[in-house]
Amino acid sequence: MTADPLVRLLAETAPGMRVEAKAGGTAPYAYDASNYRVAPRAVAFPRSPAEVSAALRACKELGVSVTARGGGTSMAGNAVGPGLVLDFSRGMNRILSVDQENRTARVEAGVVLDDLRDAVAPHGLTFGPDPSSHSRCTIGGMIGNDACGNRSVRHGRTSGHVEALEIVTIDGLHAIADHTGLRPADPADYGAVAELEAALRRLIGDHLAPIRTELGRIPRQVSGYQLHHLLPENGFDLARALVGTEGTCAVVVAATVRLVTTSPAVTLLALGYDDVVDAAEDVPEILRWNPTAVEGMDAAIVATMRARRGPGSVTGLPDGSAWLYVELDGDDEADVAVRAGELLDTLKARGRMVDGRVADSEERRSLWRVREDGAGLAARLVDGGESWPGWEDAAVAPENLAGYLRDFRALLAAHRLTGVLYGHFGAGCVHVRIDFDLGSEEGRDATRRFLHEAAEVVVRHGGTLSGEHGDGRARSELLEVMYSPAIIGAFEAFKRVFDPDGLLNPGVIVAPAAVDADLALDVPQPQGRTTLFTFPHDEDGFAGAVRRCVGVGRCRGSSGGVMCPSYRATGEENHSTRGRARMLQEMLRGDVVRDGWRSTEVKDALDLCLSCKACSSDCPTGVDMATYKAEFLHQHYRGRIRPRSHYSLGWLPATSKLAGHVARPLNAVLRGPLGKVAAWLGGVTTRRAIPSFASRRALRSVLRTAVDRPAALLFVDSFTRAFRPQVAGAAARVLGAAGVPCTPSSGLCCGLTWVSTGQLSVARRVMARTVARLDRGPHRDLPIVVAEPSCAAALKRDVPELLGTDAARRVAARVHTLTAALTDLPTSDWKPVVPDSVVLQTHCHEYATFGGRRPRDLLRRLGVRTVTEAEGCCGLAGNFGFEAEHYDTSMAVADLALRPRLEENPDAVVVADGFSCATQVDHLAGGRGVRAVHLAELLDPGGDP
Repeated sequence: MTADPLVRLLAETAPGMRVEAKAGGTAPYAYDASNYRVAPRAVAFPRSPAEVSAALRACKELGVSVTARGGGTSMAGNAVGPGLVLDFSRGMNRILSVDQENRTARVEAGVVLDDLRDAVAPHGLTFGPDPSSHSRCTIGGMIGNDACGNRSVRHGRTSGHVEALEIVTIDGLHAIADHTGLRPADPADYGAVAELEAALRRLIGDHLAPIRTELGRIPRQVSGYQLHHLLPENGFDLARALVGTEGTCAVVVAATVRLVTTSPAVTLLALGYDDVVDAAEDVPEILRWNPTAVEGMDAAIVATMRARRGPGSVTGLPDGSAWLYVELDGDDEADVAVRAGELLDTLKARGRMVDGRVADSEERRSLWRVREDGAGLAARLVDGGESWPGWEDAAVAPENLAGYLRDFRALLAAHRLTGVLYGHFGAGCVHVRIDFDLGSEEGRDATRRFLHEAAEVVVRHGGTLSGEHGDGRARSELLEVMYSPAIIGAFEAFKRVFDPDGLLNPGVIVAPAAVDADLALDVPQPQGRTTLFTFPHDEDGFAGAVRRCVGVGRCRGSSGGVMCPSYRATGEENHSTRGRARMLQEMLRGDVVRDGWRSTEVKDALDLCLSCKACSSDCPTGVDMATYKAEFLHQHYRGRIRPRSHYSLGWLPATSKLAGHVARPLNAVLRGPLGKVAAWLGGVTTRRAIPSFASRRALRSVLRTAVDRPAALLFVDSFTRAFRPQVAGAAARVLGAAGVPCTPSSGLCCGLTWVSTGQLSVARRVMARTVARLDRGPHRDLPIVVAEPSCAAALKRDVPELLGTDAARRVAARVHTLTAALTDLPTSDWKPVVPDSVVLQTHCHEYATFGGRRPRDLLRRLGVRTVTEAEGCCGLAGNFGFEAEHYDTSMAVADLALRPRLEENPDAVVVADGFSCATQVDHLAGGRGVRAVHLAELLDPGGDP
């Protein structure tokens, strides 16, 4: 039995509710997307309002604080707390009903915004507020912060779209707040609810003057409590008054929200300016054109996006150093296009706009992704500099935006700080991440001074400290700069009516914590051991690398990009890139996770990481969990016995060479009963067929053609050599036909399998031999083409980052996948015969490392009319899906994208360059005659796929 009275009482009062109290379950919840770290006592995952009521009653009995949490993407420290954290995203995430006629939906607090939007889209409806975190933020979190989003000039704040809130008070009372007051969910509670409402009405009557004069002055005034909704002239709208209370007054368990119709015609203008102030000067004119969105950003975000994901990741931007996105909509495409042209002409005539254009549909997707990733991209810039929130949400009336930005930039300069600006310019809301020094006492003192002066600046311009993120721990202390003692007193009284003991999200809005309390300070360096990876892009090495995670939570999305397959399969925070990064940060801090590199909690969190590397591209801050996992496994198992699969699969490049000598009899044995025994002994699942080994003769037969003057070196990797040498022959012929004759290089290895199993000392020796061969001789300047994408990625990234030598960097610079080679190197007018349609599984490592050279784009350019891409990881992921304990997760990941695409297109040609991807396709086909072909085989002039 647990010794924690809280956990024991929760087990008694809410039997069956999952509660985590050990470090492995609580450590990731010490963080959100803010500067703060507050380790919770426990984390619970309620499934019903009754369980929430039981949990709150238990906490009140024991005097334990409660913090409600959705996606954990708060940038102000609203979603962390020292007591019990309630995670609504796991067990209370149902869409309860949709009323198409009345355009409303009733949803639980843990519903992700995109899930709601997807559910109502077939009815031509959507939820108006659309924060950039729409793929993972929850409706409950949006209600807590009064979130707005990119289209707030049209749709305003969440409070304007709430019809009713189902709440639970700290007493466990379940009630419904609507536009006319409060009513009980259970009629038996009528007396308690009536008493609560009467107290609120008395409070408003006592504070009418300050409420009328200080609140509701500008559209984005989110700071404090929105008590003006309770004024007599506003009908005592308690539902709207509770929006934006950040979980400090009651816990929202469900909501009835109003939906809006979607427009049939939409266009996006991209406008370039010399700086953000010039852009802001044009905002009042733009608003006259009734746009749906007016978003701004500066050049630093764009430069970081292009550096991280390739020049082609940002398309459609005009000239300039700052930009506005202006979205116009309507019922007719032609009419919208005419308005867009007229607006461009008007802005040109005003003289501030440097350049402007209307983006096409592909450019719109690219531009919106840059804007939506702004918070993450601004956190770790292309020059390696770090920036932080804290003053990331101030807002003024749009007509005052330019003046505010001038004064704010002057304040930054006076404090010798740099800010990366972006945000909802059309609503006067500016997001900015600033290079605060939060790691030293002197820097924290300077930050405090800056924040107080910044508050004075925004108030001088008639603005608000917070425009949609809430006050949280970041700005609650500053409310006294913005509001009079009278209104501060009203806030305190309002909270006291609901929460007299101050147990709900303490330290936020009322009785605020200091802005520099509970900061997540610098992550310390690992003690006692030197890491083998060099982490060249992180000044502080491994500590700086894991500190890249700032909690924006893009890894918790269920669609778009590839990251994070294990989270998408399990829905567990610990199985997200963010959760793992936070566990590693806690490991280095050492006060919650105390076993360092030997930590079983960290090992368990990393266990389901597929090492797909998608996070290194999809994560806005460039977290590379595959590398961190490899380093951890190396340190964790140093001098210890490893899992059996680390030997059987990690050493596959070496053992497969031996297997090639006896391929035929060995394959016969492995297909029989002894094969299952061998698999079990090697820690390999018996639920998959073991791939057949190719003979050495097979490889020699496909690489017999000599080339007198090669234009490229064909690197025959270990997987191609051992299992599908025909791919090497096809690749050689395809490259030759494309005007890139190549000479093969066999017998070398990239070291990938040793990296993925954390055997980094061996990997370095293997890599060093390979680099030495490739960096000398007559072909040392030729491009290196690698048919297996995972091996190409290892040579491109792992080799230089593990060896850290000039030779390794020279070799890496020459590496191409076949797709990249056929995109960049051909000299002839090459037109291969291609099918009309294919199903494509792009290897995750190719997606992450060679992002600007996608097989999808090449296939379309070569004439394939329909490319149906399985967007996501195949699930096999090298050794991962062959390991017995990971088989179920591997198949769950395959069910996300690959299996559905195969079932929807049963007769299509399937292209999968990765050996593991092709193997997974064959496994999913189950003997139905579907076989994945490599791109080389598809395009081979001498083959027949």
